[in-house]
Amino acid sequence: MAVLAIAGGVGGAKLALGLSKILPPEKLIIAVNVGDDFTHLGLRICPDLDTVMYTLAGIANPDTGWGLANDTSETMLALESLGGPDWFTLGDRDLATHLERTRRLDLGESLSDVITALSAALHIKHRITPATNDEVSTIVETLEGDLSFQEYFVKERCLPVARSFRFQGASVATAAPMLRHCFLNKTLELVILCPSNPFLSISPILAIPEINSFLANTDVPVVSVSPIVGGRALKGPTTKIMKELKLEASNVAIARFYNKIISKIFINSTDEKEVAEIEKLGVEAAVTNTVMVTEREKMDLANRILSETGIKF
Repeated sequence: MAVLAIAGGVGGAKLALGLSKILPPEKLIIAVNVGDDFTHLGLRICPDLDTVMYTLAGIANPDTGWGLANDTSETMLALESLGGPDWFTLGDRDLATHLERTRRLDLGESLSDVITALSAALHIKHRITPATNDEVSTIVETLEGDLSFQEYFVKERCLPVARSFRFQGASVATAAPMLRHCFLNKTLELVILCPSNPFLSISPILAIPEINSFLANTDVPVVSVSPIVGGRALKGPTTKIMKELKLEASNVAIARFYNKIISKIFINSTDEKEVAEIEKLGVEAAVTNTVMVTEREKMDLANRILSETGIKF
């Protein structure tokens, strides 16, 4: 039996690391968003998958949470001098990941197999899988027109006002083999929606019918960790998006967003006043420290989630 962590972005990677420090490799699967993936400079880039891999490998940039620690940008500087597109920065050592992934994909390997190979090369023992091997692309519908995720997030720095989101290809995508095996063989004992952006990181995964159907109908406990602390997100545009979608930036709104899927939500101690309103939705609220700065805090949150849900480790 295993715990499934559904993750994307830096917040998801932080909790995934905490879980990996507590659970043995056979007890944890980390399913990662692919809605951010795109082809750039001829290379297949998978930002969320790489963030999770680099974090578990202990080589992520500690200042940004993404990219490689102590990486350089000489290639991008040279590209800029040649008039090439430099809006999406790729580190010099980070480029090796994209080159090797693209090479393997071009040879016909599935994304799942490529991530397994890259994880092994990085000495990661825990299982990381894309949510799907199919192409799913997050499109942000803004007041200025439709933007691909990376155009919105990186090129435009999340400045356009978001109206809605669609996940191109999700309706015909299937769950990655590792997930399908878990679903069919009933090998999961807990599912955790990590404190990732609900709209940009988790929703692309939930838009895959096979995954959504499992989560909505399973007897396995499904819990979430809210990315909101004190009325704001600690990182990224979650709060900005919620306001633009006319949603209150609160844990109550997050619980309502996941209401058809989750039975419990973990919120930060500063937001205890929201417990009663959350529980009116039929969702149990657990109050703890959800701010993960140190490795100890990541492990403590993971430990609290596992203990509260009765998972033995």
